[in-house]
Amino acid sequence: MAKAPFISIIIPVRNFERTIEKSFEFLLNVDYPRDSWEWVVGDGGSTDKTVQIVKEWQKKYPFIKLVEIPNCPSPGFARNKILEVVKGDFLFFTDGDCAPDKNWVNEMLKHFERDPKIAAVGGEVYTLKVDPNNMVEAWCQHFRFNMVAPRYGFIKEGYYPDFPAHPKPSDICGHRGYFFGTCNVAYRRSAMKDIGGKFWDLPTGEDMDLSYQHRSKGWKFYFAPLAKVDHMHRADTRALRKVWVTYGQAHLPLLNKYVKKNGIEILLQCVNGCPSFTLPFPLRGFVYIGNFHLMHLFGLFFVIGLILSFTVAGAGFEIFTLISFLLTDYFLYQYVKWNFDMDPKSKFLTWCKLKYLTNLSFMQGGLKDFKKYKILCIEPSF
Repeated sequence: MAKAPFISIIIPVRNFERTIEKSFEFLLNVDYPRDSWEWVVGDGGSTDKTVQIVKEWQKKYPFIKLVEIPNCPSPGFARNKILEVVKGDFLFFTDGDCAPDKNWVNEMLKHFERDPKIAAVGGEVYTLKVDPNNMVEAWCQHFRFNMVAPRYGFIKEGYYPDFPAHPKPSDICGHRGYFFGTCNVAYRRSAMKDIGGKFWDLPTGEDMDLSYQHRSKGWKFYFAPLAKVDHMHRADTRALRKVWVTYGQAHLPLLNKYVKKNGIEILLQCVNGCPSFTLPFPLRGFVYIGNFHLMHLFGLFFVIGLILSFTVAGAGFEIFTLISFLLTDYFLYQYVKWNFDMDPKSKFLTWCKLKYLTNLSFMQGGLKDFKKYKILCIEPSF
């Protein structure tokens, strides 16, 4: 039998003492020869016990390597530093809060072996709750946070679509922006060398950019849902909101890099199939119109109508106000009805709050650097 290919498992961390040992425990259960892998942990300046924990594990498992990166500006920067020392023919990326499945490595490798034009294989991402009573973790699980298939209309196993020659904004940062997150993806090292690929140093979006670097050069991406990991998500609302701000913030530099033609893409998320059209405009970007946007828009109309009804006599604003009120209620219901399925039912308002704050943070991130890039991103409704 041929010797298993040597692989590198790449794990950037910073202050992961809450979850990193759990990740290591799951990695130890992965079915792969221990003389054919290395785990390379890149610490970006932890101030908790993360480095101490890694060093304790190194005493027992010599295949664990530690790269310390003081003053590390971003996860992408850390991953690039790790790439300078890895030896594997295949580069497996995950995080210090992820728990790979036993068949994670072999499930990915079989697709690489089948098609030499595959640059990356990505798997599905589920949730591993650390605290069964944590509401934020429960929300992330129900929301399918970081799952691949729901992001693209519940796709099945198979190849990603070819990268468009002239991508629209939604091909890069919208619901057609096919990429693999670095919590669960493996890259063929020769493909990475072929394109001179590396992560950018910005705080987020590095996984999307690396995906597009490969796909735009004709390399194939394959979705293998059985190569799964469980993700230990954010444990408090502040951390959840922070990550969603950065997700939205990443879209502006991505559009700046990959979309060259001006125009605003309008996406009617409130209509089945999310049809879109592009309006001529001196800026680039996209505007999603969904339940989140419409409940605010008609809520604003309701307030305006209410004020005018009391201040402008005989103008007949009552009908406008009533219609606005009814439409506000309708889109509000459409927005929150998904939360009725969540348990416990007594926490319905908590689920609504978490959904709203997550969506609001995404919107804030998409608008945060507008002045810098002159790119407009009105993010989707959840």
